[in-house]
Amino acid sequence: MDPDNEFLPEDPLTELSRLASEAIEGQARGATSAERRRRCDRVLELEAQGHITDERAYFLAGLVMICGESVADFHHAHRFARRATELGDERAWTLRAMAWDRLLIELGRPQHFGTQIIRIGGRWSLGEINPRVTDWERALFGVPPLYVQLQRVEELQRSEQG
Repeated sequence: MDPDNEFLPEDPLTELSRLASEAIEGQARGATSAERRRRCDRVLELEAQGHITDERAYFLAGLVMICGESVADFHHAHRFARRATELGDERAWTLRAMAWDRLLIELGRPQHFGTQIIRIGGRWSLGEINPRVTDWERALFGVPPLYVQLQRVEELQRSEQG
């Protein structure tokens, strides 16, 4: 590392990429509420400063926000993912579906796509899912068919039980 560059700020896209990596790693290790809040707040600051302008930046911002913890965070995750899809980021379709489901769960409503595996009464589950949503609609968003998601839930439950 060049000592002259040590204190130069990261460019916004590099920072978003780092924040997204940290958020995903934090999901796996159980990041603290303060860590999640710091990352989400920073993304919103970058947006307010006008640094989130292209499909990659919107996608990365959505990844950070979906790892948040509030209705507002999940709303922002969905908004960022939606904008990324509008700008042509194909990866963002699945993020968009996941953010929508996470938002619905937080609001106490059934999932639309069935992307979120949650604990109910000590067991893993998809919870309630809107029965009108078809596997065809799931496929449009890059989400596996419902039976595949249910298999993942069963595998997770079996692996936990040993």
